Order: sequence, then structure tokens, then C-alpha cells
Amino acid sequence: MKIEVWSDFVCPFCYIGKRRLEKALNDFTHKDDVSIEYKSYELDPNAKIDPGLSIHELLASKYGMSVEQAKNSNESLGQQAAELGLTYNFDTMRHTNTFDAHRLAKFADEQGKGKEMTERLLKAYFTDSELISDHQTLIKLAGGMGLDTEKVTEMLKLDDYALHVRADEEQARQIGVQGVPFFVFNEKYAVSGAQPPEAFSEALEKVWQEEQEQPVLQSLNPKKSKTTYCTDEGCVTEEDE
Repeated sequence: MKIEVWSDFVCPFCYIGKRRLEKALNDFTHKDDVSIEYKSYELDPNAKIDPGLSIHELLASKYGMSVEQAKNSNESLGQQAAELGLTYNFDTMRHTNTFDAHRLAKFADEQGKGKEMTERLLKAYFTDSELISDHQTLIKLAGGMGLDTEKVTEMLKLDDYALHVRADEEQARQIGVQGVPFFVFNEKYAVSGAQPPEAFSEALEKVWQEEQEQPVLQSLNPKKSKTTYCTDEGCVTEEDE
């Protein structure tokens, strides 16, 4: 089974949704037969490197609420994260542009460390209050995972993997993704948002059972028609009943 996950590194529900999916997978009998691919998505492609505002001020400005209301909303969100073992430090969080972080994740994926890089970038933003648009920060994070820092430095200087990021975003538009997190199971079923683990468990079981069923084809040959076909033992002509 393949699960594709569209998410952004500054999306609080993406980290929560990731953990809830992982919780469901831990209880899934066939978890070793499931592969996960993380896809790029930018909530705000025009986001500044440094907006000069706290995350509370940004939220208040975006949704027309007071800073105090924004703080209360973030506190509630932080409690949801804490229930999953995540720490969200909203007071020191540094909102920023995520395009280069997505490029780094694509680079790491080619090195077989895409999932680990995704986790590390989410933690860097939500827990460690790192500026994940800063190239030195990205190089440090990559080096900490054993990636070649010289190659990462060169990649970030150029436009490497930009097309990979844009391709994911274009695919998201084509399949109608309106927000993240967005999960696609075997290119057939979608789960949108940070659903409870039970919803993911239900999706896992449904898709798994469907994949195990043998497809039954219905013949569209006209009644009483003759059909000719060949096998490894020769060619025959039969008349359909």
C-alpha cells in the first residue's frame, strides 16, 4: 500500500496529522507493507523569510482577531499536539517561507532519508524555533542526519529540486487539494485534514481489503457469438452461450 501525504512544514495540523497516521499504522497488522511518500505543498508561497511578527500577531492579522484571541487559539492547538507527544513553542516560533526546506526534503529523499528529513524539519520549526528558510540552518539540520553538507550547500545555492517541488504542487492542484494535510491511499482514496487515528485505521483496513480482493471481470461478448483465441497449446474457436 502506498500513502502520499501533501503537507507543509509550518502547518500545525500537518505535524498532528502525521502523528495520528503513525499511531494508526502502529496498530495496523500489515504496516510493513505500507510505504509513505511526502509531497511538497506551500500554504503561502509568497511568505517572507522574516515577517517581523510573532506567530500570534500573524494569526491575529490573518483572521481579524485580537492577539490575545490568537494566543488562546494557539494554546488550544498546542494541547492537541501535546496529547501526541509533540511540543509546540508558539511564543518563539519563527514563521517563514518553506520553499527551500521542501527542496532539501526532496534532496534527502533521493538519499533515502526523506521521511527523516520531513520529521526533522517539522520539529525544527514547531519545537526548536529554528528559521527553516535560513540556508545555514538547513545545512546544519542535513549534516545532523549524515547528509553531505557540501552537496546540500551547493544544492541550496542553485535551483536544484525546484521542479520536484513544483511538480508536487501541480499534482495537488490537479487532484483538487484545497488544504493540508492531505493523504491519498493507493491513488484511489483521500483523507483530508488531521483526522483521528480511528479514521486512518478505517482507511487502512478498507484499502487493504480491497487490494486483496481478486477482480471479477464481466464478459461483454455478444450472446451466441463465436470467439477465437490462442493459448500456449494452440488456437481455438468457442461459441458463447
